Amino acid sequence: MIEEIERLKKELERTKYELGILYEISNAMRTTLKLDEILYIILTGVTAHLGLGFNRAALFFVNEKEKIIEGKLGVGPETAEDADRVWTQIEEEKKNMDDLISVSGFAAETGFNKQICHFKLSLEEPSDGFIALCVFDGMPLHLTKEALQKYAHDPTIQLLKSNELVVVPLKSKDKVNGLILADNFVTKKPITKEDIRMLTMLANQAGLAIENSQLYEKTVIRSHSDYLTSLWNHGYFQFMLQAELEKAKAASSPLSLLMLDIDDFKIHNDALGHQIGDNILKEFALAIRNQSRKMDYVCRYGGEEFTIILPHAEKKEAFLIAERLRLDIEKYPFSKETVLPNKKLTASLGIASFPENGSSCAELISFCDKMLYQAKHKGKNITCCY
Repeated sequence: MIEEIERLKKELERTKYELGILYEISNAMRTTLKLDEILYIILTGVTAHLGLGFNRAALFFVNEKEKIIEGKLGVGPETAEDADRVWTQIEEEKKNMDDLISVSGFAAETGFNKQICHFKLSLEEPSDGFIALCVFDGMPLHLTKEALQKYAHDPTIQLLKSNELVVVPLKSKDKVNGLILADNFVTKKPITKEDIRMLTMLANQAGLAIENSQLYEKTVIRSHSDYLTSLWNHGYFQFMLQAELEKAKAASSPLSLLMLDIDDFKIHNDALGHQIGDNILKEFALAIRNQSRKMDYVCRYGGEEFTIILPHAEKKEAFLIAERLRLDIEKYPFSKETVLPNKKLTASLGIASFPENGSSCAELISFCDKMLYQAKHKGKNITCCY
């Protein structure tokens, strides 16, 4: 009877400890709606000594549009030496969960994270890989050393070089949207049924947190997007120009602004009507967005005017980008463009750069506008920056 009571006490203590871990991680997830922060909190909970205690963990998303599964974040050391150094520092500084979560930017710089973020696996091609199996079955998968021999040529195993691992699905409304993979590649500590149960419980909470974050981000994007062209709207342009300008000042780095105006757009509207004009604006927006860099902010300024914020671009580079855009627009087969005087739709462009043309948003926009006016005055379909 005494032995049974002791066993129940230990089981109660373990359950209390496990619930405490899940409660702490859940509370942390509720502090933000930013997806990158949510993902880091989840994997910190999986790997922290105060959490589930796995040596490392990786998170993957299912990309239904491209029919692939792609790596989003990896948290953990690359080598046993890295692990000893990090774990010793955590123990010496007595870091708690909040301390570990607060250094989210560190994860992006690690080699392990970079490897995970470059990982992509097709879900269309015939495959007996365990990642695809977990996505399709929607059940946790525990692979011991013996079981992993079957998947020796699996790209995930070649990447991780694990001796034992566990994969659990991230679900929302019974649909698998991603996976969490965890292992103990340094300590070689066996993965127990309790470990898998805890990871599954955490994954269930994580799936809902990720879905809420994605819905929030979609709402934010819609509120900052132009309804007609789906580009960033004027308000968001002003916000991001100020934000990027402050970054440029702090880092002493260049920043440029492009302003584009469709030539003779009034003639097009007068000849064919505003509905056809709206279609042209959509085509134009798509053309300049597809030809811009990923880091750039392509915005609709108003009417037939557009702006592009170019972080880290000095004037010479901005001019080359603008000229490439101008020539691409000239070659693009816009619908109904033959009604225009030159039978081709073209655009005029103006450029302003920080710091030489201004140190405030108002100064950069004013100079850019003057350059655009100069381009119109000189005959249109040209780029001006002086």
